[in-house]
Amino acid sequence: MNVLVIGSGAVGIGLAASMLSQNANISIYARGETADAIRKNGIKRVGLFKHYTFAPQDVNVYDNYSDIPKNTFDYVFITSKTTANEDISDKLNQSRDILKDNFKIIIFQNGFGNDELYLRYFSPKEVFSARVITGFARPERHISEVTVYTEPILIGSLQKEDPSDLKVIADMITASGINCEITKEVDRYLWAKMLYNCALNPLGAILDVAYGKLTESEYSIEIMDKIIDEIFNVIDASEYETLWESPDEYRDIFYSKLVPDTYNHYSSTHQDIKKKIRTEIDSLNGKVIELGDAYNIDVSTNRIIYNLIKSIENDFD
Repeated sequence: MNVLVIGSGAVGIGLAASMLSQNANISIYARGETADAIRKNGIKRVGLFKHYTFAPQDVNVYDNYSDIPKNTFDYVFITSKTTANEDISDKLNQSRDILKDNFKIIIFQNGFGNDELYLRYFSPKEVFSARVITGFARPERHISEVTVYTEPILIGSLQKEDPSDLKVIADMITASGINCEITKEVDRYLWAKMLYNCALNPLGAILDVAYGKLTESEYSIEIMDKIIDEIFNVIDASEYETLWESPDEYRDIFYSKLVPDTYNHYSSTHQDIKKKIRTEIDSLNGKVIELGDAYNIDVSTNRIIYNLIKSIENDFD
């Protein structure tokens, strides 16, 4: 099995190590200092679960699509920031001769609707999405640390295609120590993650606090409650579903379990802003705004939060 991992951050390196542990042939698309670090040191997966170390010769590293061998890959894992999806989908289309017949693209990213840019070029039978709520960090450029685990990674299709062919991938990730399953309802789970991320990520970044601190102020609670209400209104107006029947039902578990379990966690949006790089806000609250506009739903709180993050990003190069 030949797998190309596009995106050499914590998730990409973590999944690459997981697949290497199950004897898959792994290539990573990486550039700059990260590519140099992997070529020099190989990759590692540490933290929760079993630790893995692979030498430089165990993994191929490419920094140019033209150097990637033709007719090679059975699977492509998209593990980059969502901000790179337009460029990645364009480059994959231009370099589709690196893919074998019956290849599959699996998108391991935050947000909702990330498959849309890939569906410009590839069929629904070729593009799948994953819900990842396992926490990964990157203490060094070639090392992925599994920091948090609550539920399995879930792989499925937002286009309602049969994910059965991907069970082999799910089983290999599970065998590496991180539970992974296929599902025919990945949309419901991705919206569950959207509810969590849209309420916490941007607000925590704006206020420069960890998740738990947001539950200690009546003012931030009011903002999060409104964000959650608006997302449920969008879901109700659309063709989508999630795991809870009402915002009140979701809030019960949000405040009693989900936030307490990640009380000291700082969001990826917070980390991006600290690094002065573009956030994934367009795939989070931005997607809620897009659907709200399409279905004529008031999403004004999501819009304010979105605009504040975009205002902060204005100062980035």
